Amino acid sequence: MSSREKEQSIALSAVFQAAELVAVLAKTGQVDNASLEPMLESILMVNASSTEDIYGGQWDCPSHLALGRKIARQALGKERRSVNPDTLRYALSLMHLESKLAKEPDMLSTIGQKIGQIEQKKAHYDSVLHENMVAAISGMYQDTLSKLSFRIQVHGDSRHLQQPQIANQVRAIFMAGIRAAMLWRQLGGKRWHLIFKRKSLLIALDARH
Repeated sequence: MSSREKEQSIALSAVFQAAELVAVLAKTGQVDNASLEPMLESILMVNASSTEDIYGGQWDCPSHLALGRKIARQALGKERRSVNPDTLRYALSLMHLESKLAKEPDMLSTIGQKIGQIEQKKAHYDSVLHENMVAAISGMYQDTLSKLSFRIQVHGDSRHLQQPQIANQVRAIFMAGIRAAMLWRQLGGKRWHLIFKRKSLLIALDARH
């Protein structure tokens, strides 16, 4: 297994973690903060020295992305049918949306500026999970990615999705998913790899276990 494949497996795990978090949140109104926090933190990690550092460093990255790694292994392996179809759809949609974003330099610049503003805001709160931080990340998504022609349709319980706090969480998680999809592409990942490079990706995902 190459170091590139190891890094790709981290990015892929993060994409699937974002997708699964949204799928569960949309249906239940609940989210696992232990899985959510490193995803939101990753949005603010713009100058990390390694892919692992984006998700907590060498020691914490495996536990921080344990949920996404498990789902990615199921999706690429023999347990694909056990994966929520919405999770698969969100993961692929995040990759597609990020490919649209990559062609919008002005929007990328705006996102960079907004990340800087949100990073400054974080100094006033004890956690990136604070509702004002989540709302700020959600606002960044609304001001940028929501304006692209492709939109991710969220399926779930409307009683939950109509709550502003949950809607903010969904958009914030999607922002983290876009971060992961961007990382996946920058590391050479392509959607067709999910079909034709499944074996090597599964080996890399298993190595993270």
